[in-house]
Amino acid sequence: MTVAIWAWVLAAYDQPGVPDATLALQDNYGQNTSYLLWAVYARATDRSLLNRAAATARAWDQTALIPLRQARRALKTQLPPIDDGAREAFREKVKTLELAAERLLMETLAGLADQGHGVGAFEALSAAADAWGEAPPAQALADLARVLG
Repeated sequence: MTVAIWAWVLAAYDQPGVPDATLALQDNYGQNTSYLLWAVYARATDRSLLNRAAATARAWDQTALIPLRQARRALKTQLPPIDDGAREAFREKVKTLELAAERLLMETLAGLADQGHGVGAFEALSAAADAWGEAPPAQALADLARVLG
C-alpha cells in the first residue's frame, strides 16, 4: 500500500491545479497537504482515524517538515559571502529531504487505513480539514477536490 499511495500522490501532483491548490491550503490556511491527500486517497471520514492521522501529521510537521520547509525557503535568498552555486546545491539537498519527509508521512498514514471507497474527494477533504482543527473555507477544499477529479 505504501508504494501505491506515493505513486498516487505523484500522479495527483502532475494534474494541473493540484500544486497550487495544495500550496494555498498549506500556506493560507495552515493545512498539512500530505494529510489531506492521504484522506482523499483513503477516502477517510471516520473521526477517530482522522484524529490519529492528524496527530501523527502534526508531530511530523513540528519535528521534520516545518523546519525543513523553513530552511529550504530561507535558502532561496543570496547569503553573501556564501557562494550562490553552493547555496543553491545545498538548498536542493534540503528540498530532497523535505520531499523524503513528506513521503515518509504519507506512507505512515497509509499504514493507518486501507484505501477506502464510496466517499468523494470533497467529503474526505472536509472531514480531514475538520479533524485538523480550524478548517479552511469550503471553496479552498472544493478547488482541490475539483482538480483531483
